[in-house]
Amino acid sequence: MLKAIIFDFDGLILDTETPQYEAWQQIYAQRGLGLSLRDWGSIVGGQTGTPFDPGVQLASQDPTLDADSLNQLADRIAMETILSSPPLPGVASLIRQGREQGLKLAVASSSPHSWVDGHLQRLGLFDQFDTVVCREDVAHPKPAPDLFVEALRRLDVLPAQALVLEDSPNGALAARRAGIACRVVRNPVTMLLAFEGDVVELDSLEQFVLSQFKAGG
Repeated sequence: MLKAIIFDFDGLILDTETPQYEAWQQIYAQRGLGLSLRDWGSIVGGQTGTPFDPGVQLASQDPTLDADSLNQLADRIAMETILSSPPLPGVASLIRQGREQGLKLAVASSSPHSWVDGHLQRLGLFDQFDTVVCREDVAHPKPAPDLFVEALRRLDVLPAQALVLEDSPNGALAARRAGIACRVVRNPVTMLLAFEGDVVELDSLEQFVLSQFKAGG
């Protein structure tokens, strides 16, 4: 029996990933360089392998540049779009369905509370969740299972009683490692990224009928 839904945040509830990637593409392009989706994709939804920092990479190629200043510039460019963006399609409806069915709801994100909580409050969604788990709450971000394991603990449910909603390979892998069923909704950034193993994909959360989902499936 399904008892809980665990939502990712970036790229699933709010598309913060596309504006951030486009901001860095703009910064790189101004210097005659390109930023590959493969490099960017390694940090979407968590961290895989050697940490990739676009500011550090760019500064390493030009000693006149400062990585911290580049990161601040990218944040300013991206935030202009992010702050005017609504929740992604189907998010509000699915939260409402979950509440109507008496399910417990959580957010599990590799981003910090300062980022996730603030945006959820701005969108009027923070109080809709029973708990919000972020990267400072656990030892390891996605693709480690820690965030989802902690969400299960706080919600007091078993892996087979929960459903994870994700957009990224790192997130989907973390859900698998936690033993939780996962549904993937790609966004423009994760559209071309490779997912490990078989994943069940949705075009958007709008097409997902919660009442037809079988726990553990």
